[in-house]
Amino acid sequence: MDIIKLIICLVICQIAGLLGAVFNIKSIPRWYSKLKKPRFNPPNWIFGPVWTILYFLMGISVYLVLVSGKETTGAALIFSIQLVLNVLWSALFFGIKKPSFAFIEIILLEISILVTIALFYKISIIASYLLIPYFLWVGFASILNFSIWRLNKS
Repeated sequence: MDIIKLIICLVICQIAGLLGAVFNIKSIPRWYSKLKKPRFNPPNWIFGPVWTILYFLMGISVYLVLVSGKETTGAALIFSIQLVLNVLWSALFFGIKKPSFAFIEIILLEISILVTIALFYKISIIASYLLIPYFLWVGFASILNFSIWRLNKS
């Protein structure tokens, strides 16, 4: 086990979460709290713990791929792209307050996660399975994003 590489993978994923949170901090009380939301909208407090766990699983997943001893360039690139798309969603939704743009982007994020899972599966089945909760949560977030956009169109 390469503990340094594991820590780097975990830290990079958590930093992505922190970058996304930069957009959320001011927008949640000032903008998001005033939006109409569907009945299935979770309470705000749930998002932090869920995302922390998901970023942790992502870090372990990418670590398993990187230390597999197999060719990982393409998989690592797609993983990096989906991580950037993850942060970009927060910038679009909370930063510039455009749920419509964020919805288009989250569909691209969901596709990139699915491609990442498929590429990781060829390298490490466990790594791919660790991304399934992330894929499912972003799928739920896509439905939530769409619903908020539709409920607040003016």
